[in-house]
Amino acid sequence: MAEDKIVYYKGKTLEELKKLSFEEFTALLPSELRRKIKRGFTEQEQKLLDKIKSHEKNIKTHCREMIVLPNMVGEKLGIYNGKEFVSIVLTDEMIGLRLGELAPTRKIGVKHSGAAAKKVEKRK
Repeated sequence: MAEDKIVYYKGKTLEELKKLSFEEFTALLPSELRRKIKRGFTEQEQKLLDKIKSHEKNIKTHCREMIVLPNMVGEKLGIYNGKEFVSIVLTDEMIGLRLGELAPTRKIGVKHSGAAAKKVEKRK
């Protein structure tokens, strides 16, 4: 049987993080994220938070700069990567990341077959 592993963020479990006030949670974040939250959320990010609080289904967003907060864990979001919406279920391991980090904008480069490589070898 696979046991559920407990994930910690800065020494606190998800339940402990959810019990913290917003200011206490912000103090745990790295300085870059702390400053972003201190400046305040944009109108679009605030709308996203309101949708998450109301537990709407099929939430889609372009807010790639939004930080994953403890109250967002368990939600399913569609994050825009420039071409399409990538469906992501937020887990406790993602706390403190930005949504853009979860939906890559570039695909892995084309891997060419061996035919082109053989031509190069013949020239040598």
